[in-house]
Amino acid sequence: MPGNIKSSMGRELHVRDVMTKGIITIGKFESIVTVADILSEKNISGLPVVGKDNKLLGIITQADILSMVGVGRDHTFKDLLKYMLGEPLPAKRMGDTVGDIMTSKPITIRPDANIAQAVQLMDDKKIRRLLVVDEHKRLIGIISRADILKAVISKVKEMRSK
Repeated sequence: MPGNIKSSMGRELHVRDVMTKGIITIGKFESIVTVADILSEKNISGLPVVGKDNKLLGIITQADILSMVGVGRDHTFKDLLKYMLGEPLPAKRMGDTVGDIMTSKPITIRPDANIAQAVQLMDDKKIRRLLVVDEHKRLIGIISRADILKAVISKVKEMRSK
């Protein structure tokens, strides 16, 4: 396969073609217990928080919930073990609802961006997924590293079969 085909693949594939649509969301007034149940039941690590007209308000993740018991985002697994053994950890968040502890202003991307841009943004921000929003900040999908990998593998297979 010629090098120029490989290098252009990330610019040819767009977020809208790769993103997952119809994702599970939650409102900011839902309880933390509800979020924890959904995350556990669906085996996912976060939920977009939306308001009226599916307008993106934030995201709530496992890390946000762990921060309620003092396990911050920058804490390691070792820190979590220490906490479980009774040692205190700083940066405790408090609240009963999603809006109390969600991460406001999550990193987003537009559907017309190419996946090379998505990969760069994920790498720069050290995140695994991006919320996809339209020009009115309405949530229309999510794109993860797994989505991108699947699309790239599919494109490579398609090019090899030609």
